[in-house]
Amino acid sequence: MRGALRGRSIVLLAGGLLIGWIASSQRMELVDHFFNDLFFGALTLFLIDLGVTVVRRATGLRQYGSRLLVVGIVVPLINGSLGVLLGNAAGLSIGGAAVLGVVATSASYIAAPAAVRIALPDADPALYLTAALGVTFPFNLIVGIPLFHWFAQAVGG
Repeated sequence: MRGALRGRSIVLLAGGLLIGWIASSQRMELVDHFFNDLFFGALTLFLIDLGVTVVRRATGLRQYGSRLLVVGIVVPLINGSLGVLLGNAAGLSIGGAAVLGVVATSASYIAAPAAVRIALPDADPALYLTAALGVTFPFNLIVGIPLFHWFAQAVGG
């Protein structure tokens, strides 16, 4: 945990938040092209790197494929249900509880793989990347969002 919090990406993220909080909007306009326009190119390269990593290490997928599929769906269903229930208990609106449920189903699909890579260098990236990006993310888009909205309506309405 200490290594993940002291990692370069976390320090840069915290520094960026601090600079954004301190800087005025006129000052931020000066660097807008650098951050906003270049972000999508850097994100594309990062995602390509993740995909190449999964393909190179695909042997673990053959061994754990079905269990990975189950974990990538069942754990988010449990976490999302808890998120909806906690959101409802906290007095959030139906939409707020649904969003909390969806957020609880997933990690950050960009930051979490990088943090796992740093914190657990011996972990097989093909497993955690495939679980997050190949199973949970599409499941959330297709099933999770409507499911947790329905569940939030059922428990909160």
